[in-house]
Amino acid sequence: MAADRISGAGAGRLARWAPGLARLMAYRRAWLGGDLAAGLSVAAVALPVGVAYADIVGAPPEMGIYAAIFPMLAYALLGSSRHLVVGPDAATCILLAASVAPLAGGDPARHLALIAAATLLTGALFIAAGAARLGFFASFLSRPILTGFMNGIALVVAAGQLPKIFGYPSAADEPLARLAEFVRLLGESNGATAAVGLTAVAALLALRKAAPRVPGALVVVAAAVAASAFFDLGGRGVALTGAVPASLPTPGLPSLSAETWRDLLGDAAGIMLISFTGGMLSAQSFARRGGYAVDANQELFACGVSNLVAGVTQGFAVAGTDSRTAVNMASGANSQLSVIVAALTMLAALFALSGPLALAPAPAFGAVVLVAVLGLFDVAGLRQFWRMSWREAAISLAATLGVLTLGVLPGVVLAVALSLVWVVSAALNPTVAVLGRLPGLAGFHNIADHPEARTEPGLLLYRFEASLLFFNVDAFCAGLRAELRASPAPVRWAVIDFSPVSLIDASALLRLDELRAELAGESVTLAIAGARRNLRSRFDARWVSAEVDAGPGRRFASLDAALAAFRDEVVTDPQTSGADGA
Repeated sequence: MAADRISGAGAGRLARWAPGLARLMAYRRAWLGGDLAAGLSVAAVALPVGVAYADIVGAPPEMGIYAAIFPMLAYALLGSSRHLVVGPDAATCILLAASVAPLAGGDPARHLALIAAATLLTGALFIAAGAARLGFFASFLSRPILTGFMNGIALVVAAGQLPKIFGYPSAADEPLARLAEFVRLLGESNGATAAVGLTAVAALLALRKAAPRVPGALVVVAAAVAASAFFDLGGRGVALTGAVPASLPTPGLPSLSAETWRDLLGDAAGIMLISFTGGMLSAQSFARRGGYAVDANQELFACGVSNLVAGVTQGFAVAGTDSRTAVNMASGANSQLSVIVAALTMLAALFALSGPLALAPAPAFGAVVLVAVLGLFDVAGLRQFWRMSWREAAISLAATLGVLTLGVLPGVVLAVALSLVWVVSAALNPTVAVLGRLPGLAGFHNIADHPEARTEPGLLLYRFEASLLFFNVDAFCAGLRAELRASPAPVRWAVIDFSPVSLIDASALLRLDELRAELAGESVTLAIAGARRNLRSRFDARWVSAEVDAGPGRRFASLDAALAAFRDEVVTDPQTSGADGA
């Protein structure tokens, strides 16, 4: 095989920087049948979706085709997933449209230049994040928050398709205003447009249920083209796609001022964050099904190059897609050759089918988008979050409402803010436990979970299951004091189980030392047990590094050692020798 002719070091470098190409260099003939079938299936779905999503961005249909073809080829060589299909994506498209529309000022040429600039900036930020090894951003947004955001995006896009499907005049920009407009203006719908749109929606839903492996978007658009030609739908007031140039794009860069590029930078960061998070969820999900792993940092690089390619080839921002990836995997794809086949198939269709595409009714493409994005609305996931944690379900709903009421880009900011709030609230309110021993069972256990657990009179073993940081150390101290007050017997020693604490900052360390001094004045010894080595090496503090009897604090290797020391020092004291042991 070709890969055998590459040296071990060269093969390693190739697999690192271009894992898709490395896999193609080691291609097996047995994979070819599955890859060809999958490629044709992906093309059948991706071509009409690309044209439909171009309308969301406010771009001509050929730009949607270019965005579906050329970035796909780039990802095939550089991506670490064997199945992921990159291309126009609902969330990415609506974010892009929201970014450029305010800056375009109604100028079509400037609008297209801004699309290219935002796409290039998105690609550059992807690559910069990959170089900085920021792949951990894949898990920055929690699943409930991302689900809520995507549900909001689905509703925003769906509301935008209603005027196209029903054929009534629309002037509203906000999703809630569009829904109100739909109710108010439905009576002014064009009958032929509504008939085409509703028939297309019904056909897509029927095909999805009865024949999920059939490329429903292609079948419906092809039928709509035939109906357009036979019934002269254009003459009946139905909007048509119009001429689609049968040509390759002319590579180029947009000519915009430095100030405009700066204005787009924040929006591009939002597009990058959301598209990468959603794309990584897709890549990881399908990789688990395929029995392999994906590299988050390589995905940043591959998505970055894909967006750069889209920007210079008259496309627009792209991301990993769920539906087309599912089609790719279900159709038997074994490698990224399948998406190369899909891209070449769409390229051939661009030249062979430009005439029929010009007759395609706009409501048919609106139906394709509507059915696709409604499939993104995750009701089952929301119910699952509610069963697991009503708080996280509420946060998910808040993210959806934020997108609907504040707008898409503010919705990104809200989603990130909710993520931070959730992280901080979880750290502020961790599980806390008073520990005791269970007869016949090793270790120490939460007495709230095991009421039969026995505690040592005069000894409080306290566990705070989180790192101790400036924003939660006061809650820790308050919780410990509450347990001291609630203890049925006067506490002589309070021992903190430090085994769950992976990080402690200077503020928390100083506050603990203050607490130690306060408790010492109340004849209570504060000690720690099981502190990790990194806590001793990170801070040069006597309280942490002191030996048992050498300094103001007490440190023990384990809770057992602390219990033994307590019994030696306190239980043997004549004043407490009558206490029961554990």
